[in-house]
Amino acid sequence: MSFVIRLDPTLANKKAEPYASRSARAATAVELLTVYACILLYIWRWQRDVPLLWIPLLAFVVLTHVLHHDTLRELGLALHELRGSAGIILPLAAAIYGPIVIYALARHRLALLWPGLFALQRFFGYVLWCCFQQYLAQSYFHRRLMQVVKGRHLRSILVGIMFGGAHLPNSILVVATLVGGVILAEVFARHPNIWPLALAQAVGGFLLAALVPAPLIHNMRVGPGYYTYHLN
Repeated sequence: MSFVIRLDPTLANKKAEPYASRSARAATAVELLTVYACILLYIWRWQRDVPLLWIPLLAFVVLTHVLHHDTLRELGLALHELRGSAGIILPLAAAIYGPIVIYALARHRLALLWPGLFALQRFFGYVLWCCFQQYLAQSYFHRRLMQVVKGRHLRSILVGIMFGGAHLPNSILVVATLVGGVILAEVFARHPNIWPLALAQAVGGFLLAALVPAPLIHNMRVGPGYYTYHLN
């Protein structure tokens, strides 16, 4: 199975427009709501009872790209728009994270240490996890919302709500992912590329985990794991 990368930017713009057919828009809405419901069910139930069910779920999402004739460029998985996306989100992330890091260093909440192999492995593993999250949030859900919802800002808000909802009942993560999800969706709408977004999310997540006490954030657990944190 392969994707064709289109070089004409006008094609990508046309694909971003909602479907002309009302029935096609309705079918796409049912599709994305079904996938989102399945993700929530997996978080709350299936990952305990049928842990490998994520494989056919992911396979279905990939199949929808084939059915919708999505391309790597449109999904934000190619190098196109990489510079534009990074040019917005990375300075913004630095402006937000920088003062937090300076304050944390001044209050001795953080310390500058040379990272060991274990820390690097954890960070790069988390970056990969954030890439997967941004793939689902932007490349799948945001792309499908482009075919259903006309307003760009409304789409970004919906992406943020869906992203935050997947982190229930962890209130700290819900707020962070809701706000962050809207911001990242706004950047993706202008420059569809997920890689800088995933990097910004990974750095923010690491800072959150380092600065917020584990009993408050429950080690960033979501779903049923949030409630069983104190039992471990």
